[in-house]
Amino acid sequence: MVTKRWVLVLLMVLGVTTPAVASSSQAPTLTVLSNTRADLVSDGQALVGLSTSTTKGLRVTVGSRDVTKAFARRASGRVEGLVDGLRVGTNVVTASVGSATRSLTITNHPNGGPLFTGPQLQPWSCPAGSLDKQCDAKPRYTYLYLSSNPQKAGLQPYGTDTPPTDVATTTTDQGVKVPFIVRQELGYQDRDQYKVLTLIDPHKKWDRWAPQRTWNHKVLVTGGGGCGGSYGTGNAPLADFSGTIPTIPGRNDSYVDALGMGYAVMTTALDNTGHNCNVAVEAEALIMLKERVIEQYGDIRYTIGTGCSGGSIVQHTIANAYPGAVYDGLIVTCAYPDTFTAGSQFADYHMLRTYFEDPSRWGTGVVWTPAQWAAVEGRPDPVNAVVADEGLFKDAVNPSSGCVDPKLEYSSTNPGGVRCSILDYMKTLLGTRPRSVWSAPEKKAGKSFAGQPFSNVGVQYGLSALQQGLITPEMFVDLNEKIGGLDIDAKTSATRMAGDDSAIANSYRTGLVNETDHLDTVAIIDHAGPDPGAAHDYAHTWWVRDRLDKAHGQHGNQVLWFGPTPLIGDPTWPTTALKAMSGWLDAVQRDHTNLPLARRIVQDRPASLHDRCEYAPAVGSAPTDGVCLPQEAQTHYGTPREVAGGPATNDVLKCRLKPLSAQDYGLLGLTAAQLTRLRAVFPAGVCDWSRKGVGQQPVVPWQTYQDGRGRVIYGGTRMAPAHHSGS
Repeated sequence: MVTKRWVLVLLMVLGVTTPAVASSSQAPTLTVLSNTRADLVSDGQALVGLSTSTTKGLRVTVGSRDVTKAFARRASGRVEGLVDGLRVGTNVVTASVGSATRSLTITNHPNGGPLFTGPQLQPWSCPAGSLDKQCDAKPRYTYLYLSSNPQKAGLQPYGTDTPPTDVATTTTDQGVKVPFIVRQELGYQDRDQYKVLTLIDPHKKWDRWAPQRTWNHKVLVTGGGGCGGSYGTGNAPLADFSGTIPTIPGRNDSYVDALGMGYAVMTTALDNTGHNCNVAVEAEALIMLKERVIEQYGDIRYTIGTGCSGGSIVQHTIANAYPGAVYDGLIVTCAYPDTFTAGSQFADYHMLRTYFEDPSRWGTGVVWTPAQWAAVEGRPDPVNAVVADEGLFKDAVNPSSGCVDPKLEYSSTNPGGVRCSILDYMKTLLGTRPRSVWSAPEKKAGKSFAGQPFSNVGVQYGLSALQQGLITPEMFVDLNEKIGGLDIDAKTSATRMAGDDSAIANSYRTGLVNETDHLDTVAIIDHAGPDPGAAHDYAHTWWVRDRLDKAHGQHGNQVLWFGPTPLIGDPTWPTTALKAMSGWLDAVQRDHTNLPLARRIVQDRPASLHDRCEYAPAVGSAPTDGVCLPQEAQTHYGTPREVAGGPATNDVLKCRLKPLSAQDYGLLGLTAAQLTRLRAVFPAGVCDWSRKGVGQQPVVPWQTYQDGRGRVIYGGTRMAPAHHSGS
């Protein structure tokens, strides 16, 4: 009988060695470090980490290409390498030590995108000098500086050949004292402009494995305001209140202060909601840019967002719909939780205005005063309705607002043209309308337009005002008879809007409506001041708080500051909030317990960081801890839906119905004839606000809007589980 021992002896005699038998624990584990997911890598490179106790005998390949030289044990003690030359599509990265082998599949996408947003909008206009139709271009580097002369506000051009003599000095939050010189990288990703700014010594190189000491490894992301949809490249926003309110003279924007503290600042035109109001595209662009920063600049400790109005929307919605992708902390002001619940409010304003401001529509004996308009709208005056409608709503939903060449734009004679409405801009998310409800223009065009996410069926406008005796029964009935709705082109219609149920459901699933399902996984500081009538009622901040309470039973991750300066509370607060947020996130990072992140954010919030009121509405009153009272001091008012009986969360796009009952009106004085007229207005019933709305549901995080071949998936589908580690 031949034993194993004799076989081994024979092999030794013959000079044959047996391969080492390695346990699976000796095989390096591969992890993509520059992106949340290995299947969302872009621009041909990825930072890969290996968990291995030795580099002796290590071999790393991409397909058949040896990339071992890219890997080394870094200063952090980890074995890492920047793998370059990835092809578009799947790339198998294999690491082996001896016979122990593990692999990881990385999916690389073009620098011009998309990653997961589906077929990109067309037509698209690139700037002169672009290398291709995806607007790719070599990054441009310029230098800026902060002057020691206070008369020179903001960053100034810096010439390396003839340096200015008035360069200020700054000390970072790590105690590094350096000249306030900044390098700005300007490039293009996902077909649009991005910027990355850092403090730098222009005479020294920057190495991602050993960045200059001017960087504290923290990142600030700036956003812009408004809500629109462009069909070409824009400018990446930097200012605190970009697109919302003018820069305050004599103060630097917080991104300048952040640079002085050692932060890197990153921004992309696609996270400016006035330029791009599509939450999936916003997220995609920031995921791509954050990956670039990690690969080119170095490791990031944490990322903080800042912005007003639309700049708050982009933070709130991305943090909720793509949790963990971009933000660790949010600094918001002029806040909105999302686009569509504010949009529903503004749609109500628009329809109410068409009635209130046209006395010829009022019934016999009906006379409305501006104070009564306001009572129906939920405010002391109707100013907000006018500003919201004229400044935000009308243009955003207008399908013919000049977004492309007139020859290409939608019109009555060109129904198949490009529709400029933000709803059509987000058609991939909302989905299409069923053929059974196609309008005449859709039938003429032979295609569906984007689904309609707004509905006012069953809404009893002015109900609370009637109950309080602020309007008469006849005014209430006349208003609800004649308010009507909007058609597919956002034009006034005699009939109310039913909305498209699938589009309404998709609004929740995609995160266009922010129910805060995952918003507890970020720290939030919201600083604000009274709204002077600029369509930024402080109630929108409370929508977020109320939704956090509804979704999580607490709001310990959100801090509210309210002060006297309109909209922002205090001109110093953007920078003050950044310092406070840094301390908060430092505490979270030091917490090595196994508690869920949401729990750690709440329990690690510094005791000194809490709600505060710096506004003193009453004579002799002083700043206090806690929220401001009374509500009027905060301009914390209601909405038309709240006056109609809706919830304070204002998150119902379309209500469910209940039968209209005479008993609901009690002693309000409605006649039998008026009740008959109301039954004609509400044949299917009136809103039952005690129930969830039609299609109301949690967000589906991490959705993709394309299949494996790049074809559109309307309404999206959840991505497969993330595989950022190989085995």
